[in-house]
Parts: sequence; structure tokens; C-alpha cells
Amino acid sequence: MNATQLLPAIRDLCSRHPVYFHYEPWELAHVLFSLGYVEDLASEPEIDAAVEVARQVWPLWRSAA
Repeated sequence: MNATQLLPAIRDLCSRHPVYFHYEPWELAHVLFSLGYVEDLASEPEIDAAVEVARQVWPLWRSAA
């Protein structure tokens, strides 16, 4: 799994559970795995990259959710 595949998962997760928006990448790795968004634990750098993109465009997709 790479950052481009993680971005939709993170967007969906944060849309359904906004509390996770401010989690650190190491925390999100376990949340994404535990909730079934990924089949195995993704690496922190990949999650960090996807989180940075999600946070930059948060106002655009947050209003659509």
C-alpha cells in the first residue's frame, strides 16, 4: 500500500470519525488496521505523507462529507 491508496482511507476515516484527524502517523497505522481500512500495517512515512495531503485539503472535502 502506498500514500495514494492511504489518502482515500484516511479521508473516509476522518469523515466518519473526526477525532482521528489529529492522530500521529504511528497511531493512525493501528487505527486503520484495526478498523479494516488496510490489510496490513502501513509504514509511518507513507501514512505521514497521506495525512499531510489530507490536512492540506481538509476544508475542501470536509464540507462535502
